[in-house]
Amino acid sequence: MSRWTIVLLAGTLGYLVKLAGYLVPTRLVAGRRTSNIVALLPVALLAALTVVQTFAGRGGALTVDARAAGIGAAVVLLLLRANFLVVVIAAAVVAALLRAAGIG
Repeated sequence: MSRWTIVLLAGTLGYLVKLAGYLVPTRLVAGRRTSNIVALLPVALLAALTVVQTFAGRGGALTVDARAAGIGAAVVLLLLRANFLVVVIAAAVVAALLRAAGIG
């Protein structure tokens, strides 16, 4: 299967999933519990993606490097209720400085 075939199939599947969302009756998704799950789902997915991208090394091994320090800095700033843009920039700067220093 060529790459373009895979890209077209993935695009078609994405379109069909989105279309299915419009076809679901409102009564099935209007409940309080469903609303809470839908509201928290992007946060959970983003957290999972962040963990995988931060700690997954080659071959699926656990890796701790400068990215982990960047995440640590971000957590501290989030606990201090810093602006999100400041958090992202600070995490990137911490990771970059550690990599420049040869750590991680």
